[in-house]
Parts: sequence; C-alpha cells; structure tokens
Amino acid sequence: MRMRDRLAAAVGAGEVDGLHGVVVTRGGRTVLEHYGEGEDFTWGQSLGVVRFGPETLHDLRSVTKSVTALLYGAALADRLVPEPETPLLARFPQYPDLRAEPDRARLTVEHALTMSLGLEWREEIPYDSPANAEIAMELAPDRYRYVLERPVVEAPGRRWSYCGGATALLGGLIAEGTGRPLDEYADGALFEPLGIQRHEWLAGQDGVPSAASGLRLAPRDLARIGELVLAEGEWRGRAVVPAGWIRTMVQPRLRTDWGAGYGYHWYLETVAGRRVVMAAGNGGQRLAVVPDQDLVVAVVAGNYDTPDQWRTPLTVLERVVLA
Repeated sequence: MRMRDRLAAAVGAGEVDGLHGVVVTRGGRTVLEHYGEGEDFTWGQSLGVVRFGPETLHDLRSVTKSVTALLYGAALADRLVPEPETPLLARFPQYPDLRAEPDRARLTVEHALTMSLGLEWREEIPYDSPANAEIAMELAPDRYRYVLERPVVEAPGRRWSYCGGATALLGGLIAEGTGRPLDEYADGALFEPLGIQRHEWLAGQDGVPSAASGLRLAPRDLARIGELVLAEGEWRGRAVVPAGWIRTMVQPRLRTDWGAGYGYHWYLETVAGRRVVMAAGNGGQRLAVVPDQDLVVAVVAGNYDTPDQWRTPLTVLERVVLA
C-alpha cells in the first residue's frame, strides 16, 4: 500500500484525530502532502474552524525550542554567543546576587542546552494556568531573572527536566550577542537562506519573542528545517548552520522521563526500528528526521493539552511513513 493510501486509511479509521497537516519529503522531494480541517488555536486563543492548506501558518509550540537550538549554532559560528562550557550567569551580569550563590554559579550554557539546570520548574500543569512555569515566566516582569532565581533542587547536569525557561535563556543570549531580537536574527540567519518567506514569532507581554513556543510556520517550511538538519546544516550548497554543530546538537547526552535520548534541544527516538531525530510541540506538532531513510516528516495538529496528543503524530510516523 502506498504512503498516501495508508494515510487515507488512517484518516478514515479515525486514527489521526486532530490532524491538520502532513508534509513528507525524501531526498528533498515531496512524497506526501495532506491538509485537514478543524478548530485551531494560537497560544490558547481560538481561531475557529480552519481549513488548512499549503500557506496556512500553524503554531509549532515547543518545536520552536529546537529551532532556537539551530539559531544558537548559527550565532556560535560567528562567535556571537558563548561556547556551551561557559558559565551561564557570567552572561547575565545584571544579576550579581544570583551569581554570588555557589550552587547557581556552577550552571553553564550546556546545562540550558540539555535542560539539566537542576532548578525547580513545573510545566506539567495546564498551559492556561499561571501556575505553569512557562506561563509564569511570560507574565513575569523579567523573564530571565524569573528562570535563574528558581529554587535549586539538584546539581546541574545530572538529570533532564523539561524547562521552557532554559530555552528562554538561550534566546536571551542570542538576542544579546547578535544585537537583534530573536525573530529578526532568525530572518537573516535561517529563514531567508531557506527561502521561508511567511512566518510569525509570537512574543510575550514584554515584547520578547518566545524562544520556547512562539514560532508559527506552514508545514512545507517546517519540513525545510528538517531537510537542513538532515543535510547537516547545508542548504543548496550553502552552509547555513555548521555541520559540526548539527552533529553535536543531535548527540544524545541525557535520557528523558520516557527513555528517549536528548541532545541540545532535540530528541533522539527509535520509531519502527529507525533512528529518528525529533522536535516536538504541544498539540501533536512534530518534525521528524529519519537519516537512514533520507526522510523528513512535518506534522501539525490541534490536540492541544490532551493527554494522548502524541498518538496522532506517532501514528503518522510509524504506521503511515515508516510502515
């Protein structure tokens, strides 16, 4: 059965509820493209029922984190941001009181890249609640201080713990080092080289683009980012992100709570017996790169905040694409 037929069967059987769009490329050529219809949201605000198409922008939610890691590598190549081993608080001199605490002074940029800061951070609470740490960060008068002053609960580097605040710190380092807001830097460093013309990057109340969850792209353009990772940072003969950074970024360093590997803001999974490099976001957003199949799979969906939101993108990947 062809990939398109397998997807049609899955849609007909109700196995991919909430699916808004899929783009699959192999060797840079589109081999599957599908769009659906359903209610969508942007950062919790309903957009009503949307009929999706090739040009429709979609929240990527935490897939944004993985894009931020790519931008960090691009800025690092130009020596605009610190090396991963750099003490983190040294790059936030506006907080001398925090830097003076020995437990915090041990933090490095790499601890942010691997989400192993060892600070208290709760994002398992629904995202419509100010008790959720990411929402509280967005509401705080100073997002960076909010993250860095969280209570220390363990030594850094020991354990992966999901933390949008870690990504916010990386976004802050990029903005500080490049002298431009994160979204403006992304335009020149990533989107323009890839030919991505339409995009949005949502910002918090302070006007700072959310490095953790603010990016909106069409699935075709999301797939281009996956193709860049697959090609180790090269796009049409141009090195957009250094190959060395891509290899470093997707090297597993820690294990997630469910057993996946975790590199620098990218997950390393095994699906249908294949190694998959993956970016994931709330609602079923996925960008999957399958190196040994020369495949990129971009999925956008609307199952926000539901406990089984992982099911639709996994079905697409496991039973439609890799079957």
